[in-house]
Formats: sequence, structure tokens, C-alpha cells
Amino acid sequence: MFIGNMGALLAGASPLPLALAPERKEDTTLTVEVKQAVETLGKTFEEFKTKNDERLKQAEKKGEDAVTKDEVEKLNKGIDDLKAELKKQLDGLEAKANRLQLEGTGDGAAEQKAAAAFGDLVGKSGYTAAELKDYRADLGNYLRRNEVKATTMMVGADPAGGFWVSPDNTGRMVKKLYETTPMRQLANVVSIGTDRLEGPIDNGEGDAAWVGETDARPQTDMSQLGMWAIDVNELYAYPMVTQKLLEDAKIDIEAWVSDKSVMKFGRKENTAFVNGDGNKKPKGFLQYSSTADDDAARKWGFLQYIATGAANGFANANPADCFIDLIFSLKAGYRQGAGFMTARKSLGAVRKLKDGQGNYLVDLRLRDGALVESIFGFGVTDGEDMPQIQAAATPFAFGNFAEAYTIVDRLGVSVIRDNITRPGFVKYHMRKRVGGGVVNFEALKLLKVGAN
Repeated sequence: MFIGNMGALLAGASPLPLALAPERKEDTTLTVEVKQAVETLGKTFEEFKTKNDERLKQAEKKGEDAVTKDEVEKLNKGIDDLKAELKKQLDGLEAKANRLQLEGTGDGAAEQKAAAAFGDLVGKSGYTAAELKDYRADLGNYLRRNEVKATTMMVGADPAGGFWVSPDNTGRMVKKLYETTPMRQLANVVSIGTDRLEGPIDNGEGDAAWVGETDARPQTDMSQLGMWAIDVNELYAYPMVTQKLLEDAKIDIEAWVSDKSVMKFGRKENTAFVNGDGNKKPKGFLQYSSTADDDAARKWGFLQYIATGAANGFANANPADCFIDLIFSLKAGYRQGAGFMTARKSLGAVRKLKDGQGNYLVDLRLRDGALVESIFGFGVTDGEDMPQIQAAATPFAFGNFAEAYTIVDRLGVSVIRDNITRPGFVKYHMRKRVGGGVVNFEALKLLKVGAN
């Protein structure tokens, strides 16, 4: 959620249906860009629904049209792309609001002008930026082939002055984006001081009976308690860097190594929270046994699933019914904080579905400065560790994750820096101890692809 400083920049009540509140005088250029991004996303979403309606009508009359289907898929992908771009804009807006202003650095007008000029050059030349980047080398080869005299000083040929003009290496580092599942935002997280967390299970009830004033009152039964336990597991990384690289590199190598390892730790543990088999790692909620039995009939330790109604996807008739059944299979006490988790592509498939009244299941709204996509009003979390829609898979989970799943932290990331055991090299032994498991099997439900 983009709260705090975002509240001072985005006006209006929450939720807002795909529009920002009226622009205020202090709005920056970036807020205008965000507003435009939101409006574009809203128009694309409406265009997607209109085109999908056309696809459904064609399918009813004469079968699905391939061209219309392709247009729907392109618009569906466009929604994902626009969501990502809007999130980037919102991240930038929040970062700008939090950034400290450095004194004496100037307004960067010269740099902006140069960048604009280069962009204009790229646009007018018909060449890409990469091709223009190679221009210097090509020009040098041309001059050598045509024996241009060395007395002609220029940047394009290294011997004629090009050596004096070195490229600037202060641009931002381009990083690949890895998708993951933000389980720590959803689950209950507990820090402990030992290697195991235990707690009681009270899932039974005592007995009671009606009695007359003078009737005998025999002893009534009481429920038995159980125990749940989550063991702590260990993640590690052991990268090695030469001493010379640490001394001479233009970036902070130690910080870079630390960042890469910590990010990998996060993705590894998120994958385990969803799909881990429990062997030297947390047990993921998809690795517990599941059954179609409801809470009254199901044995504790099993999760309940609802079938989609078709072997490879959703039923042709009333495809939304399985989501309604899934929502109402969860007890009312858990629905207050409940939500969906699914992979991005699976959510894209559900965007095409309608309920019995012809309304789309999926809705897009801007809430508290964040774009929220929902199914029947319940928020959807992108969980890229969830399986895709295919036979016997469970691509959707629904429930109160804070009640259902507990993450146990024993130790944050610890680092031992070793520059002794191998002279000339520095080794970093990084460790993190974490566990996870389901503790409440009533608070989480699964949607399973299948006829029953």
C-alpha cells in the first residue's frame, strides 16, 4: 500500500474508481502523469470488457472468432502492462516525496537539455540508440580506411583525440525484475528465540444437555487439545569477491553482493511458503493434503478445495459459481480479512468471466494510493509461485492468510566477512533462519481445476 506521504499527494476518498481526485495546485508533473496512467488503464479495461462481450456473443451464435479472441488477449496483456507502469509511477511519486533535497547540486537543467537533445537526435536519425552508440567505432574505422590525416582532431577517432573523451559510467544500474509471492505481507510473522514454535490446537467443543430442576446431572464431556509446531530452517549464501575488485570498483561491491543475496533469500522463502515440501525448508500451504469435505466433516490437518467444474478450466455454464462457492465455504469470521492469491496469467483468464447477472468478476480500483484488483470485492494478491490453470492444479487460494499461515523468524540475515582464510579474496557467509506452516486449516480454501 502506498500510504503516508502518498496521502499528501493523492487527494480524495477511498476507494476511487479508476480516477484520481481533482488536481490540486501543488500537484507535480509526476502526479499528472499518474493521473493520465490511471485514465489510460481505465479506458483499456473498459475496452477489454467491450471486446470480450463481443467475443462471448460471437461464441454463442457461430463459435469463437479467432481475430476477436486475439484482440481480447492483447487488451488483457495491455492491462497487465499498464498496471506495472502505473505501479512504477506511484513508486516514483512516493520516492520523490521521501527524497532528501541535496544542497548545491543545481537543478540538472544542463543534463536534462543534453538528454533531450540526444533523444531528439535518435528520433530524427532513424537509428536506434544502440546503433548510434556504435557510431564512434564505425567512424574510426572509416577514417583509418580513408587515411584521414591525424592532424584533424576529433572525438570519433581515438588517436585523433578520442582517448581524451571517456564514456560516463554513472548511469543507473539496470536490474532484472524477478516476480515472487509477497507472503510476508499476508501471513502472521512471529520472531522467536529458539529453533521451534509450538502452540495449542483447540478445535473441539464441550458437551451440554438440558435438565429438569430435580433431574440428575451426570458429567459432560470436554474437548481434547492438540499441538501444532513449526520448525526453523536455514538459508545460506556464500559468495566470494577478490580484494582488488572491492578496492577498485566504482560501485559498492559489498552492498551489491548483500542486496543480491537478500533478494534471493526473499524469493526462496516465498516459494517455500507456497510450495515447500517441509524438508529442510518451510512447508508451503499447497503441500498440505486437501479434500472436498467442508469444515464440519473434514479432518483437521486437511485443507478444503472447491472444484472449478471442468477438467481443464472453468465450466461453460455459470463459470463464476465456483468463486461464489469458494467465498462462502469460508466461515464469516474469517472473511473480514480474506483475499485471493493467484498468478498474473490466471487472473488474466478470470478477467473474461461474468457472473449470472452479466457483471464481470474482476474490478479495478485505486485505494489509498495503490491499484487494487478484486474478485467479487475481495482483493487479489499476485502470487507468481501459484500454479497456472491446468488439470488438477490449484491456481487460486482464498482466505485469511494471517489466520491460516504463520512465518517464524529465528534470525535475520547475518553476515560473516572472511578475508583471512584465502588471501586476496573476501568470502561472505550469509545466513537466515526461517520457518513456516499452516496453523488454522479452516481459514484458507483452495480452488482446484476439475469436474469435482
